Amino acid sequence: MSPDIPQNPAVPRHVAVIMDGNGRWARARHLPRTEGHRQGVHATRATVRFCASRGVEVLTLFAFSSENWRRPVSEVRTLMGLFVTALERELPELEANNIRLRFIGERENFSAKLRSRINEAEKRTAANSGMNLVIAASYGGRWDVLCAVRRLAEQVAAGTLAPEAITEAGLAAELSTGGMPEPDLFIRTGGEHRLSNFLLWQLAYTELFFTDVLWPDFDAPVLEAAFECFARRERRFGRTGDQVTRERA
Repeated sequence: MSPDIPQNPAVPRHVAVIMDGNGRWARARHLPRTEGHRQGVHATRATVRFCASRGVEVLTLFAFSSENWRRPVSEVRTLMGLFVTALERELPELEANNIRLRFIGERENFSAKLRSRINEAEKRTAANSGMNLVIAASYGGRWDVLCAVRRLAEQVAAGTLAPEAITEAGLAAELSTGGMPEPDLFIRTGGEHRLSNFLLWQLAYTELFFTDVLWPDFDAPVLEAAFECFARRERRFGRTGDQVTRERA
């Protein structure tokens, strides 16, 4: 099943970003890796402001993967501290700009303090009707699909769902992003060309944009280039170019 052709193809409804390159940015300046993460906060803030101003409905940022727990304890500790600080510092601006904050991932892996901050931030912005800012933290795409499949299996075991009634739409609704449009534009900074277990199901029809720019240096001109590249692409979803033209006419 392919998505419907968007009516306004110039502006992506949902932008998904892997924010890569903090460590390399710091190493090039002979700084600790943790300093790269601190500087990356500025790029995150600029990205949120840019996407909100352009009318993006959903911005999903890959902040911390399920595999990132394998990193050095000191780096993980710094990242967790940055999460708490950023939540406290950025929440007033998100509220003032009508942005709803949501988190996806295995939040039970976080400390009680961080879980409390996450819950508070989600509650305080739940009624906001502007852009949805989704933070994927302690998140893995395979974990997401596995959890969705398990929930469907529980329904089958309970007799409330027939196996043949399981559909793509039904599975998508059980994912962490259930109810959101699938990503239209995927951006990865830092020069790597892979998905790294991010939104594996959701990215099936997404346009991909890779840049060598390291995350702390990511700014509005690079974002503008990504949006312009997206606007030039013809998204056919299995159809022919002629079909797409007729359906938009």
